Amino acid sequence: MDISSVSLAAIAKTTPVGQTPDDVQLLVLKKATDAQAQGALALLQALPGTLPLATSGSLGTQVNVLS
Repeated sequence: MDISSVSLAAIAKTTPVGQTPDDVQLLVLKKATDAQAQGALALLQALPGTLPLATSGSLGTQVNVLS
């Protein structure tokens, strides 16, 4: 997660003057979590298609441990 100073400056410019510092901090936190969610989604989508589960043994029969 990397929030650049350019995006923080854009947030500061578009933030109404009447907002409290807490409101601004929540806005920055929301932007950061949105960016983190996009990164996590990209990682999940990069995983290969469905891999088969193990057919015997005690490991990998319920959850795929190969990926």
